[in-house]
Amino acid sequence: MKNIIFIAPPGAGKGTQSKLVSSEYNIPHISTGDLLRDEVSKGTDLGKDLKEKMDKGMLISDDIMIELIKNKINSDDCANGYILDGYPRNIEQAKSYDSLLKELNRDLGVVVFMDIDRDLALERTVSRVVCPSCGSSYNLMAVRPKVDGICDRCGNELKTRSDDNEETFVNRFDTYLEKAGPLLKYYEDKGVLKKINVDKDKTPEDIFEEIKEIIND
Repeated sequence: MKNIIFIAPPGAGKGTQSKLVSSEYNIPHISTGDLLRDEVSKGTDLGKDLKEKMDKGMLISDDIMIELIKNKINSDDCANGYILDGYPRNIEQAKSYDSLLKELNRDLGVVVFMDIDRDLALERTVSRVVCPSCGSSYNLMAVRPKVDGICDRCGNELKTRSDDNEETFVNRFDTYLEKAGPLLKYYEDKGVLKKINVDKDKTPEDIFEEIKEIIND
């Protein structure tokens, strides 16, 4: 089974596809946000320091992130592969991750780039609702909950994220474009980059089939 890195702008459906791949192939979905929250929940000295930084909106250092990733991919549940979501975000992080893989004698695997038009991404983003309890995300344009307003996973009421608005989205998307270009070129030069176009005519299931073809190749 290949290790997988997902790279995608806001609104492309990266979270949805990560969950589908995780379920289909029984491999863990490693979200950097989840790694940070897990460490905070443990109440360790590092967790307390992370909580303080996160509460203040401070960036978490690359050294800390790569250490958390190392601990996770060294665990038994990652022995047969994993999905890495939210890392790396730039070439410096990509090189640090390459060094980690070499240290652990692990294969880079495949990098899946989900490309999406800005206007469509905006439309999908402002249609998103999330569960404040378990973190599950739904999109009223594509992946709807079984019961309107209620999380399928835990039954809690779904909410709209405060940062899912046009102004915030434009800033996030532009930042993504600025940083993603060199990173995508880096992985393209390595021969591991695979591109999938996300458009209105494709359902999440259609995109998932394309991802499975890449994984099974």
